[in-house]
Amino acid sequence: MSDIRITNCHVHLFGARHVPDNYPFAWLRPLKSVPFLIRCISGFLRLIGQHPTAEKVDRLYQFQVEAQQASQRAVLERLQRHYPSNTRFVVLPMDLSQIGYGTPAISLRAQHDELAALAQNPDLGGAVLPFAKIDPRADPEGRELWRALECRDRFGKRIFRGVKIYPRLGYAPDDPRLMAHVYPRMQAESLPLMTHCSRGGVQGRDVSDHRANRYTEPDAYREVLRQFRDLRVCLAHFGGQKDWAAYGNPDRVAPDAYEVVNNWQVGIREMITSGDYPNLWTDISYTLFQFEENIAFLRLFLTGEGEKAERLRSRVLFGSDFYMTRQEKLPEKAVCFRLRNALGEDLFRKIADENPVIWLGET
Repeated sequence: MSDIRITNCHVHLFGARHVPDNYPFAWLRPLKSVPFLIRCISGFLRLIGQHPTAEKVDRLYQFQVEAQQASQRAVLERLQRHYPSNTRFVVLPMDLSQIGYGTPAISLRAQHDELAALAQNPDLGGAVLPFAKIDPRADPEGRELWRALECRDRFGKRIFRGVKIYPRLGYAPDDPRLMAHVYPRMQAESLPLMTHCSRGGVQGRDVSDHRANRYTEPDAYREVLRQFRDLRVCLAHFGGQKDWAAYGNPDRVAPDAYEVVNNWQVGIREMITSGDYPNLWTDISYTLFQFEENIAFLRLFLTGEGEKAERLRSRVLFGSDFYMTRQEKLPEKAVCFRLRNALGEDLFRKIADENPVIWLGET
C-alpha cells in the first residue's frame, strides 16, 4: 500500500455522562445499565410498527455499548484498533444541555478540557484533533467556545482546530448569535466549521421533524456561505442515508416525498459544483456504512470529468461518524478498506489525506 496518512474528519468520543439521563425517554433510565434489555425493547417496538421510536431506542443502545467506557480516551483506543497507527481523528464533542431532556452529568466545559488533554498527550502522537462545540442557546456570546479555542499547547499552537454545530437540536445555522459572535471570528482566524446535515440524528424534544429539517437542510446554509465566503463549511454525511436511499431507488418512496422533491445529496452536489460556494465541503460519514447501496454512486460522482467533477473531488472529506456506526453491520475497518479498494489509492488519498489538510487550514 502507498503511504497515506488518513485523517478521519468525523468521529465522536463523548460518553453516557455527556448525555442527559432522560434521553430519549425518561422511562428507559432504569434499563441503561442493561443494554441487552434495551435491544429487546427496540425489537418489540418494531414488531408493533413503532419504527421511529425503535430507532431512538437503538441509538440509546448504541450509546450504552460504546459510551459506557470510562473515558473519552477509552473510546478512542477502541476506535484506533481499526486504523493505521499514524491516523488522525477530528473529534467532535456534543452539547445536549438544551434539548429538553435534562442536564448531562458532565458539562461541555469539562468535555472540552478532557479533549484538550488528549490532544496534548504525547503517548497519542497528535492523533486527536479536537473541535469545540457551541449551541447558541446555551452560550449566546460564545464564551465557552472561545475559551476552548484560545487554548494553546506548550509550543503555543492552537489545540482546538475548528467548531462543531448541530442545528437539528433546535436552532438555525444563521442564528443571529452565531452570525455575530462566532462566524466572523472563525473566518478571521481561518477555523473550519463542521455541521450535521442529515435527516437523522439527535433532535430537540420540542422540535418537530419539519422544523428540524429546515434547520438542517443544505439550503439553510446559503446565507452563512454568502456572508462568510472564506469560512470553510462542511455539511456532514453528504445529505444522509435517507436521501441517498431515495436517490438510489426512487421506487421505494413516494414521488412527492421530501427526500425526493428536495434531495439533500443532490442539493449538496449542486451547491459545490456550481462554483458559487467555493468553501463548501461535505464528508461521507455514516452514509458509506450502507456500502453496497452507495459506493457505486460515490465513485461515479468522484471520478467524473470536467470542472464540476473536479470541484466535487476537491471538496469531499473522509469521515466515519464513529461510534454512531456501531449499529451497522460493517465494522469501521472493513468500510475503510472497502472504500480504499473501490476508489483506488489516488482518489482515497485525495479525500482521506490531501483534502483534510486543506479543510483544516494546514496548508
